Amino acid sequence: MIGVMRIVLAIIAAALIIAAGAFLFAGRAAGPVVEIIQPVKVLGQAGTLDVVVRAPRGALTRLDVSLEQAGQAHPLFSLPGAEGATLAQEGPDAVRLTRALGARSVKGLKSGEARLVITAGRPVLFGLREATTQASHAMTVRLEPPRVAVLSRFHFINHGGSEMVVYRVTPTDVESGVRVGDRTYRGFPASAAGLPGADASVRVAFFALLWDQDLNTPMTVYARDDAGNQARASFDTRVFPKPFRKSRIDVPDEFLSRVVPEILAQSPEFKVDDPNDLVKSYVAINSQMRRANAETIEKQAANTAPEVLWQGPFRQLTNSSVESSFADQRTYFYKGEEIDRQVHLGFDLAVTANVPISASNRGVVAYAAYLGIYGNCVIVDHGMGVQSLYAHLSSIDVKVGDRVELGQTLGRSGMTGLAGGDHLHYTMLVNGHPVNPVDWWSAQWINDRILRKLREAGAPAEVTQSGAPSPESRAAAAAR
Repeated sequence: MIGVMRIVLAIIAAALIIAAGAFLFAGRAAGPVVEIIQPVKVLGQAGTLDVVVRAPRGALTRLDVSLEQAGQAHPLFSLPGAEGATLAQEGPDAVRLTRALGARSVKGLKSGEARLVITAGRPVLFGLREATTQASHAMTVRLEPPRVAVLSRFHFINHGGSEMVVYRVTPTDVESGVRVGDRTYRGFPASAAGLPGADASVRVAFFALLWDQDLNTPMTVYARDDAGNQARASFDTRVFPKPFRKSRIDVPDEFLSRVVPEILAQSPEFKVDDPNDLVKSYVAINSQMRRANAETIEKQAANTAPEVLWQGPFRQLTNSSVESSFADQRTYFYKGEEIDRQVHLGFDLAVTANVPISASNRGVVAYAAYLGIYGNCVIVDHGMGVQSLYAHLSSIDVKVGDRVELGQTLGRSGMTGLAGGDHLHYTMLVNGHPVNPVDWWSAQWINDRILRKLREAGAPAEVTQSGAPSPESRAAAAAR
């Protein structure tokens, strides 16, 4: 009997030891995983708290969220819930907490540093213990909108053309630029545009009034911080209307037989209903592929250099004659019947067959490949959203990333893509949008629309006399 009691006591003791060990081990279990989606860096008048908490089956015993600032804690959420907050299951092992967050929903919030503190717990050991996690996230509260003021004067812009504005924005880390209707043009530090040593708050932005925008389209300089606070400033503008030519293009069978199969072969990602139906395939290429190509061109602006790379006026292809001008509104006919309408956004420049095509100014090659209706195409980035495009080349002699100088050969003219004969299709781009190259070919336009503004803002003489500064002149001016 005594032996049996000893065995029972030993079993009880072992069970107690195991239970105590399990209890202690459970206390060391990992707590829930907390992921703070929003806010990221800055909080403003209005915002969103977005937090995902992961735990087995999404079971939580505790979830407390507060915003701490200057020694004061602002409670935001606590289980089982809070007014204005949503806690929802997000998959089998996660819950998502969302609620409004900002000065409008959190009383007493002030500009300055703040910290989001989240404590989450989950049940362990059949609910006898709790495993917790505490996460914190530092941020800046900005309740005042940025400040923006235009510094330059006399902004004259041709319909379909370009302009530049000099402005000041504070704080300096906010997004800023120019809005023209629904189009946005990013601003860049003026110190990299010809104002070495300029305060970081001074910016320049190149912008455009596109050929298809109304002459009365509003133009403003804007600034927006990560908290959503915005400011804008109007500036003096004068728009000059420009007539755009209308032309008729006949599409013969010989042309279709040459261009359609080549373009489809070079563009395997583009599908047509029946490749053997050359007319329908041509219309699809001329419209749908044209739009896709335009999107590809616009994307190249995202990688523009943050400084001006070009110097002086751009150069038209030497000894070239103009076969078609910018924004030529074309109607296409096949055997006397209209089949399509499109707008030609560039200049067609012709000399003779296979002439060398040179860079119209210094820059870096941003694109060099076959591009649908443009055939063999090169895009040169000149910095701050300004680029030039060369299309229908028979050959390409440069690659992406190559630095090129004014007059350097990029390839040779040809008739690839939708070219009816050997020529160069040339256009200028501002933030990926085609603009009239005539402005950029003009030394007077460069001087009045760009250099004058830099000169009035305090640019050194060697910059304002010859165009955008070279890296050497920028360094020399900054050292003075």
